[in-house]
Amino acid sequence: MAIRDRLRRTMMFLPGNNPSMITDAHIYKPDSIMIDLEDAVSVNQKDAARFLVSEALKAIDYKTTERVVRVNGLDTPFGADDIRAIVKAGVDVIRLPKTDNPDEIVAVDKLITEVEREIGKEGETLLMAAIESAAGIMNVKEIALASKRLMGIALGAEDYVTNLKTSRSKHGWELYYAREAIVLAARNAGIYCFDTVYSDVNNIEGFRDEVQFIKDLGFDGKSCIHPKQVRIVHEIYTPSQKEIEKSIRIINGAKEAEAKGSGVISVDGKMVDNPIIMRAQRVLDLAKASGIYKED
Repeated sequence: MAIRDRLRRTMMFLPGNNPSMITDAHIYKPDSIMIDLEDAVSVNQKDAARFLVSEALKAIDYKTTERVVRVNGLDTPFGADDIRAIVKAGVDVIRLPKTDNPDEIVAVDKLITEVEREIGKEGETLLMAAIESAAGIMNVKEIALASKRLMGIALGAEDYVTNLKTSRSKHGWELYYAREAIVLAARNAGIYCFDTVYSDVNNIEGFRDEVQFIKDLGFDGKSCIHPKQVRIVHEIYTPSQKEIEKSIRIINGAKEAEAKGSGVISVDGKMVDNPIIMRAQRVLDLAKASGIYKED
C-alpha cells in the first residue's frame, strides 16, 4: 500500500520499454522510481511496455523505493488501459502527464476508484500531476486541491517552455514563475512538489547549483535521469551535522520555555519564534527520515 507521507527527495525516470533499467534502478537508492509509459515509449510499443511494467510491478521487490508510473493521458487511446493495468499490478503512485485542469484529475481518480473496487483494494493508489503548460500553471491551485489521492505536483519543463514559445536557458529564468506557483499551490494544498529534470548529466556543477536553488525555493525533491544525480540530490537535501545540532538546541529551548511557562525563547543569544521552531523541527524530521538522526 502506498505511503502518503514519506521521504521524496528523488524521483528517477526510467523508460517503460527498458527491462534492465526497470529491474535494477532501485539499487541506486532513489526515494522513488518513475517508470514512463508516455513520452519515452513510441506508439507501436505502448502495449508491450504496459505489459512489461505491470509484470515488473508484480514480480520485483523494490525494497523501500516508491514505485511511480507515468501513464498516458486519458485523452489518448492508451491512458485508460494504462491505468487499469497499473492499478491492478499494485503501483504506489500514478503520475498523470500534461495536467491542464482539475477535471482531468477527477476523471483519473474516478477510474482508479472503479479499478480498485474491482480488485477489492480501495484507496491504495496515490496520484500525482505533472504541470507542463501555461494552462496548467494558471490552474495549478485548483489542480492541487482536486483529489484526496493527489500526493504531489511536479513541473515538466520541456513541454512548458515549448508552450510558452521560448527555450531553456542556462539559469532557468523562464521557469521561475512556474516553480514558485507550483510550490505555493503544493503548500496551500498540503502536498508534495517536485522540480523538473536537469538534462545535462555531465554538468555536475550546474546540476548542484540548480538543486540548491530549488531546495531554497521550497521544493521537496527533484526528478532525476541518471543515478549520479540521485546521490547529489540526497547530499544537498540531507541536513548537515551543524544544522542538526542547531535544530536540537532550538527544539530543546522551546521545550524548556514551555515547561517554565515562558513566552520568550533564546537560543545561541538570539530570539526564537514559532516559524524558526517549525523550521528546526523540519530539519530534524528530514534528518530522521534520511537515517542520520535518532531522537532521544
